[in-house]
Amino acid sequence: TQAEKLSFLVDALVKSSRLDNGILTLSPAPHPIQPLLDGAAAQGLAAAGQRGISLTVLPWEGAARFDSKWTAEALYNVLDNALKYTPPGGTVTLSVTAYHMFCCIQVSDTGPGIPEEEQGRIFGRFYRGGAVRAEEGVGIGLYLVREILRRQGGYVKVASRPGQGTTFSLYLPRA
Repeated sequence: TQAEKLSFLVDALVKSSRLDNGILTLSPAPHPIQPLLDGAAAQGLAAAGQRGISLTVLPWEGAARFDSKWTAEALYNVLDNALKYTPPGGTVTLSVTAYHMFCCIQVSDTGPGIPEEEQGRIFGRFYRGGAVRAEEGVGIGLYLVREILRRQGGYVKVASRPGQGTTFSLYLPRA
């Protein structure tokens, strides 16, 4: 278990370093969104089942412009957090909203929420909120999400209220 944790940490640090130094390049191209959602849900299905969490993917027809490999990783980082912090019996939902210039993938959960004073800091490298410090993690996942989306002309937002859950919105360019 400790070796797996160390391997995860090293992998996350290498990805972060490659992004920061421009070694890792992203190649955005038009792709349908539904396979991205389905792939993330397939990765999270076992964790959802083990924790007794309902994982729902709302169907959506449409496309956006993104690097399929790295955007899949960004989406899974957000989904993994939602599954990790949602209590047993809760729900996590993946949905999409289309706007004129962006496609917005939302990951909504019924977890504990994120205090407003922490919301601006959660995308910083190695930041861990006070309520989640006891959980496994290194605080680099949301930093990677932000950087992956930013380097493709997208962005990420969070909306949350303690006790009422959280929604992360991943915006991808449509053209």
